[in-house]
Amino acid sequence: MKTRFTTLRAVVMFAALAFAFGTMLVLNVNTGSVSIAPDEIFRLILRGGSDGSMAGNVLWKIRLPRLLAAAVLGGALSVSGFLLQTFFRNPIAGPYVLGISSGAKLFVGMTMVFVLRYVTGVPFWAIMAAAFLGSMVVTGFVLVLARRIRSMSSLLVIGIMIGSICTAITDFFITFADEANVANLHTWSMGSFSAISWQNLNVVTAVVLVALSAAFMLSKPISAYQLGENYARSMGVNVKAFRVALIGLSSVLSACVTALSGPISFVGVAVPHMTKLLFGTARPALIIPGSFLLGGVFCMGCDLIARTAFSPSELAISTVTAVFGAPVVIALMISRQRRKENG
Repeated sequence: MKTRFTTLRAVVMFAALAFAFGTMLVLNVNTGSVSIAPDEIFRLILRGGSDGSMAGNVLWKIRLPRLLAAAVLGGALSVSGFLLQTFFRNPIAGPYVLGISSGAKLFVGMTMVFVLRYVTGVPFWAIMAAAFLGSMVVTGFVLVLARRIRSMSSLLVIGIMIGSICTAITDFFITFADEANVANLHTWSMGSFSAISWQNLNVVTAVVLVALSAAFMLSKPISAYQLGENYARSMGVNVKAFRVALIGLSSVLSACVTALSGPISFVGVAVPHMTKLLFGTARPALIIPGSFLLGGVFCMGCDLIARTAFSPSELAISTVTAVFGAPVVIALMISRQRRKENG
């Protein structure tokens, strides 16, 4: 009976998320300084490209790549957070909270500052590689500290300090950038889904889908690992290789986000927990696709607010995600503290 109820609830939740996803797509496409009638939107989409009109250019060159980037990267960040929470067995673990996104931001910022001195543009593969390297360096550092520090609150403080140090170093390097590049670097460092090209989006989407598929294939080992390392070993899981796979996939997903849109706060922590509450379970086979969908909906909604709330001025995406994501993290901390006090 319980299994049947869980399955029914999962079906309902996936249907609700699919509806919310579609609603956010329509709202993001149809909302902005340039109004596009719904029938014109469908006509332009079915045509498969811009027809040279202002509405066509706005749709295909600005709104569609932006909203699809928010959907794909929001989902990637959410799954990355879930994998990190599984790895550390820590509900507040996430790419931003642990400083991993800030490490990727540091390496990308350094690459952009130094390369832009000699060439007019930085190859996107170089930005992706720098983001992945930065993620891995900080992750390795956090892993070393996590072995010595078992306290969740201490690990949180360390992650915040690592993020602050990486941000300070990034700002230091930005001061040496050419004036023409400072504005772009600053905007990127605050996080934004604007100015995303189809070419870069296609590359990142391919990488994210491969990583997401690999994470979904690890659903059974993740379920076993959630019950403890000894239990996972007894079920035939190679724990050492499994942990490497978790960290690698999480770093790839967070690196894709940072490379394309800059660091985005709190999504990787808040969305996996919201997904667990909606589905009423922690089963990876449900939470991984559920987190991806909810992360996409969450980021599309936040991006809609970021670009329309104070139009024509635009908020940094991290400003909006922090407003909605930080309370979830605070609630998690309070709930966990109460459980400890109650024994």
